Amino acid sequence: MQQDIRTNLERVRERIARAAERAGRRAEDVLLVGVSKTVEVARIRAALAAGLTALGENRVQEARGKVAELGRPVAWHLVGHLQTNKVRDALELFDVVHSVDRIDLARELDRRARARGRPVDALVQVNVGLEPSKGGWPPEAVETAVEALTKLGGLRLRGLMAIPPAVERAEDARGWFRSLRKLAERHGLPELSMGMSGDFEIAVEEGATMVRVGTAIFGPRPPRVPGLPEG
Repeated sequence: MQQDIRTNLERVRERIARAAERAGRRAEDVLLVGVSKTVEVARIRAALAAGLTALGENRVQEARGKVAELGRPVAWHLVGHLQTNKVRDALELFDVVHSVDRIDLARELDRRARARGRPVDALVQVNVGLEPSKGGWPPEAVETAVEALTKLGGLRLRGLMAIPPAVERAEDARGWFRSLRKLAERHGLPELSMGMSGDFEIAVEEGATMVRVGTAIFGPRPPRVPGLPEG
């Protein structure tokens, strides 16, 4: 098991490096976040032993048990939807929240973070494809979101995040990634969380500074357990 995880991780890093080179970028400017949702702790340990430097989880409840068992050898990133009533727990677990997708969530993060005396790094989630099934601000509202969130002292607004519409070919996601990069540039935001296992190379070519990669590192996920609560 440990060897296959190490091999997978090396391959992903090589693909990031090649994509960065094609774009005239440095591979070290792209943070690889290993998305470990539904992944057993033994496989996560193998990835950490192989040098993975950031972990991403989708749900607060699942992350709680993993952080308790693994500790904090690397930064933990929340990359999934966050319910407002789970903000307190999320701030205890995560170093970065990628999915700030609405103003009431931002305000609750701000309130709780200020009460703890420690700001949280946050990314604005943008619904680039205007999909009803996904959270996030529409592109035309990003300016309003950025203005509002930069006034919240408990948040350190670092950049933008998006989950583009599903596409048949990775290349077809390029336009979505490019539009997110232009939004970030317009607002002077340094971080871009975009790209997953099926399209992270295109995302790197278009400027991603964080890629969220799960199955390409850990292998296929087991079927989701019905009724498992969201984060």
